[in-house]
Amino acid sequence: MQELIPINVVIGDRTYRIKTNSADEESVRRTLKTINEKIVEFKTQFAGKDMQDYIAMVLIWYATQATAGNNPGLEQELTDALLKIEEQLDKSI
Repeated sequence: MQELIPINVVIGDRTYRIKTNSADEESVRRTLKTINEKIVEFKTQFAGKDMQDYIAMVLIWYATQATAGNNPGLEQELTDALLKIEEQLDKSI
């Protein structure tokens, strides 16, 4: 079993310290980059009350992309990445 390494991740305006396998770090960071880019995109397109609104919009976007079936590889990658992020956030709480 690989040892978990600590990394700092930013989602929206918040920083989280999570632990991940070193082999998964690139995937986690790529996913976070996409999430934060979408947050910025939605902030410019839609009026929201706070960051939670934009994060919810990104979550809906991800879920829609994953279930659209247009790209089965993307669906699995997104599902895996979201599960890893969820696991890491659960561990950091």
